[in-house]
Amino acid sequence: KRHFNPQFLHALIFRTSRLNSPPLSSEKSRRVSAMDGCTAASDSPYELLFQALSLIPTAHYAALLLALWLVFLYDFLEIHLLRDLATGFRGDPVKLTYNASSELYRAVASKCQVLRGRYLPTLWLCSPHIQTAFLTFFGNPPRFTYKRVMFYTSDGGTIALDWVLHSDGGGAYTSHAVPQKDDKAPIVIVIPGLTSDSVAPYIKHLVFKLAKQGWNVVVSNHRGLGGVEITSDRFYNAGWTEDSRRIIDHIHQEYPDTPLYVVGTSIGANILVKYLGEETVNVPIVGAVAVCNPWDLAIGDRFITRRFVQKLYDKALAFGLVGYAKLHQTILSRLIDWDGLKKSRSVRDFDYYATCILAKFETVDTYYRRSSSVNFVGNVAVPLLCINALDDPVCTRESIPWDECRMNPNIVLAATQHGGHLAYFEGISASTMWWVRAVSEFLEVLHSSPLKNRPRKKVGPCSTTTPLESKIDQGPYVNLMEDGTVTAVGDIQRESKPEAAASDQKKLNDLIAPMKRHITQLTRHSRTSIWLLAYIAIVTTWPVLGSGLFFYLKKKLRSFLLPALPSR
Repeated sequence: KRHFNPQFLHALIFRTSRLNSPPLSSEKSRRVSAMDGCTAASDSPYELLFQALSLIPTAHYAALLLALWLVFLYDFLEIHLLRDLATGFRGDPVKLTYNASSELYRAVASKCQVLRGRYLPTLWLCSPHIQTAFLTFFGNPPRFTYKRVMFYTSDGGTIALDWVLHSDGGGAYTSHAVPQKDDKAPIVIVIPGLTSDSVAPYIKHLVFKLAKQGWNVVVSNHRGLGGVEITSDRFYNAGWTEDSRRIIDHIHQEYPDTPLYVVGTSIGANILVKYLGEETVNVPIVGAVAVCNPWDLAIGDRFITRRFVQKLYDKALAFGLVGYAKLHQTILSRLIDWDGLKKSRSVRDFDYYATCILAKFETVDTYYRRSSSVNFVGNVAVPLLCINALDDPVCTRESIPWDECRMNPNIVLAATQHGGHLAYFEGISASTMWWVRAVSEFLEVLHSSPLKNRPRKKVGPCSTTTPLESKIDQGPYVNLMEDGTVTAVGDIQRESKPEAAASDQKKLNDLIAPMKRHITQLTRHSRTSIWLLAYIAIVTTWPVLGSGLFFYLKKKLRSFLLPALPSR
């Protein structure tokens, strides 16, 4: 018998296919002839594979590499074009988190069409990284001119206040730089982000929109920014609220009858929320908005060094901080380790060599813990809107205090699926920003609502600056809120009057009613869970139990039928 040779069979099939194929060009004929000769002389299947791959045109390899590169970029840049296409380019709804008894939601947020609508990013900016980069390098900011007023602090510091009056929003020019005493238009104070000032594109978008809406707007630049020299040994940082406190008090003293509002962005949002938590009810403002707040600086520090793309942001922010420090080298060089600061390649390095020394923190982690606004959310006692993008490449969603915001009736948290960091571009031309429209509408509705004149109540201590005192043991009852939050209820102070006793009994019934309702819901969910577990148990054990049950029934049936059968 002839020994079977696979290479011989392969060559035979290959040559047979050539007989039935159309004539080849001279180049292809040369390659095929070379393959024929190699096939006969070689016994290695890998060489046959390489020879077959060599016949594939180079253009096909280039197309494959291009496809792989596009897949890599789609994942690396977190592009969501296909997801937008799957939803019919309708955008994603805005997720609102609020307390069930929140008057802020009922009177203000529920009437804001932007917050209750959807957000669809610009199609050619369908990536948080592309949006953030476009904001940094382009931004499409409107054109207008600020009017600057210098503010001098008690420690010798200098802060630039850049004003845009509502009379300038329509294009008219006024000779005065600040509002007149008889100007009743509300004032909005804007706190920029890290290394940002009044000329940042997103700040100009916000200021121009509010000015056109009829508001007077002032941007409170951080120390050393906005082209102003540092004139003291004090520098701003993520937890430095003293400058904002002084600016707000100063403007309130100048215009005591004018409603004040504050908007903070990025690090400015962290400073704003921390300030509101520190002062609780002792603030002269009507409402506030925090946009893209990092919330927890320790979590943000770990997030920004996790992936390669986040490390790029870390280096970019560190580069901006070092550039900011070099503008004030004459002062900083005598206060900190200047050689170490110049070598900073991350935000943490800069905080180690500069921030901790200037702000007198023991370690970087101590600075992050004490400066995080998440520790002060529970103390906020004025209407506050918080806006965060879940795909923010700088401020991670992991640090958003969902439960803390839900427990505070003075806070409404709006979270969007996309938006990047302070970008939120929308429309084909990317000429508008979604969060700017949301802020302007929220402030307008709040200004016309009864909450503008309501007495602000203290929510309860939650700041790390004061000890946390538990009141669980001061009452025999618990209150189960509409959102499932369990809180302690103190002892009811009874009066001698029968009306007071009846009122207390009504309050007690009101407290028990939500508990009964939620217990009923939990019981209903428990029944559903039990049936679901029973179904899973039956499905997973049926291959074994089913076979045993089949043989058992077969045996019983046989023993039952055999006596009844007639014998032959």
